[in-house]
Amino acid sequence: MPPPVLPLVWLCCGRRLEVGRRPLVMGVVNVTPDSFSDGGRYFDPAAGIDHGLQLAADGADILDVGGESTRPGSQPIPLDEELRRVVPVVEGLAKRTTVPISVDTSKAEVARRCLDAGAAIVNDVTGLRGDPALPGVVAAAGAGVVVMHMQGAPATMQQAPQYTDVVAEVGAFFQERLHALAAAGITPDAVCLDPGIGFGKTLDHNLELLADLGAFRGLNRPVCLGVSRKGFIGAVTGRPGGERLAGSLAVACFAAARGQAHVLRVHDVAATRDAVALLDAIDRHRRSHP
Repeated sequence: MPPPVLPLVWLCCGRRLEVGRRPLVMGVVNVTPDSFSDGGRYFDPAAGIDHGLQLAADGADILDVGGESTRPGSQPIPLDEELRRVVPVVEGLAKRTTVPISVDTSKAEVARRCLDAGAAIVNDVTGLRGDPALPGVVAAAGAGVVVMHMQGAPATMQQAPQYTDVVAEVGAFFQERLHALAAAGITPDAVCLDPGIGFGKTLDHNLELLADLGAFRGLNRPVCLGVSRKGFIGAVTGRPGGERLAGSLAVACFAAARGQAHVLRVHDVAATRDAVALLDAIDRHRRSHP
């Protein structure tokens, strides 16, 4: 299957994000008390804003603000609580940086309020299936969207995930979502696809997806890869969550070097930017000296 024509264009509330050979780096801003990686460190809105600004200074191309943990075993939180957590952070960041802001939510009202506050992207772990009103909110705003694959729900997704062919099934999910969202008024140019590493997948499922990300090239949409500090890295290396930077970079570089990951969702923005800058420099030199 031929690779997509680069750069790919990702339309996000009037912005044209060009995804070329260097992946975009999406910095994670968790404003939750119970995130698996940095639970509680940035729960206060002021701390969340400061962290987002630091990630922007570190070179983040996108800031992804989330107020509801989706770690394995987590439970949903009430709408009012999620609004209280994320809207002030999105609003504060939008006033102080030009970096595009994404809101990590599956709730239509949270998305609407954050888009009104200055966000340009909705990143939904349910692939816009969790709230029937969400596609309409995205379409009305002309927002970009990250459509993630997840088998089950965060509370139960890791209990017994099963697939006949995980790559084919995730690919079929992406195709169905692109058709459904187009029917809801969301242009394919607004969509980025996320295979959902660690969301309803065993270690083998994760490795199989990572080894065959090229299977999604024919959809001609950017692929967002979120592997930063995740459990499968710990399963391979034996490292706890705070010691998984090397593993996270290894996976990101593996996918980016093959042109199979176009957006890297990460906690460690500066280190990731350095890694992809070196990959890009080597690739440019290779192409200019055949």
